[in-house]
Amino acid sequence: MDSISYKTKNANKASVEKAWVLVDAEDQTLGRVASQIAKMIRGKHKTSYTPNVDCGDHVIVINAEKVKMTGKKWTDRVIFTHSGYNGGQREHTPTMIRAKYPERLIEYAVRGMLPKNSIGRQLFRSLHVYAGATHPHESQQPKTIKF
Repeated sequence: MDSISYKTKNANKASVEKAWVLVDAEDQTLGRVASQIAKMIRGKHKTSYTPNVDCGDHVIVINAEKVKMTGKKWTDRVIFTHSGYNGGQREHTPTMIRAKYPERLIEYAVRGMLPKNSIGRQLFRSLHVYAGATHPHESQQPKTIKF
């Protein structure tokens, strides 16, 4: 057996091919769609996955305002934010967030599933969330994915 043919190849920034993917979040459960999106952004669905390299795809999410949550999570779940100043902690429910910025629900969920370091911040830039059914990334010719 030739041992050279079984050499493990690690991806690097030059060898990674990042595709564009379109996800429709209409009538999908927030946590389930967010975990699939996080996996696509991280690149874990690829055979060339390398943990220390951004080898994931760009993900475009449309219809973010039509995402579902089960049970009483719309009113009972509390999302905390902090401005950085004394007394700057705020509490929001998903209903309040959806009324003002519906795309932030998916952004919060996906950000929580990415690594909490510099590569996680770099990966988060590959997420593009839009409240409506249109997006400005038609020229990238994204491939539609159904979960």
